[in-house]
Amino acid sequence: MKLRVLGCSGGVGGNLHTTSLLLDHDVLIDAGTGVVGLSLSELSRIDHVFVSHSHLDHIACIPLLVDSVSFMRDKPLTIHATAATLETLQQHIFNWKIWPDFTQIPDPQKPYMRFQAIELGKTITLGGRKITPLPANHVVPAVGFQLDSGNASLVYTGDTTTNDAFWKVVNRIDNMRYLIIETAFSNAEIELAVLSKHLCPSLLADDLRKLQLDPEIYITHLKPGEVELTMREVMECVQGRSPRMLQNGQVFEF
Repeated sequence: MKLRVLGCSGGVGGNLHTTSLLLDHDVLIDAGTGVVGLSLSELSRIDHVFVSHSHLDHIACIPLLVDSVSFMRDKPLTIHATAATLETLQQHIFNWKIWPDFTQIPDPQKPYMRFQAIELGKTITLGGRKITPLPANHVVPAVGFQLDSGNASLVYTGDTTTNDAFWKVVNRIDNMRYLIIETAFSNAEIELAVLSKHLCPSLLADDLRKLQLDPEIYITHLKPGEVELTMREVMECVQGRSPRMLQNGQVFEF
């Protein structure tokens, strides 16, 4: 399996793009603004989008993706998300007011897009690749994902805050090689982090103490303008580990 980081910022500006990860050539893990860097040919090869939650920075490019390449495809784009997230997408995005309902066009029997509900802990297998939704703790229904090649696993938290249920599951993954975990705010904004159910460096350090494994750790979802400050605080707060900042364009093979 190969995972390429298309976007990993908590905002936009300059070359910053919001969360989107391309698994091999045909699967997106979230579809933030990072998707815009793909060519039309690359976009047309995407068959599946796994959505961690319904916030705009993680779904922004789904409407444009399906609209841009549907004429180039012979099967629907499948959106995998929890039932609650799919309901939000249907009601507030693909509602003919914000965007056409591509689950109904050009024909309800042969649509350009289809929804597929996922459930916590229930693995989806695509060509030998195993994708398992993991617990997340956010202000809207949310999940993280374990991507398992059989040889090794990469875990992506999605947007989350302190979450004992997540670590209980993760500590049972015997082939975990990488952990991509969010830290959206600096320590000075801990009240905002708690209110919005994100992590800041001190909360991150507290939660990482629950991790019993030794994967490589990468920090994602840093807010523009606070990247250096937040990463400096991460290094100060997290003891005994060496987290690194996730980089746009970074590739993981596992």
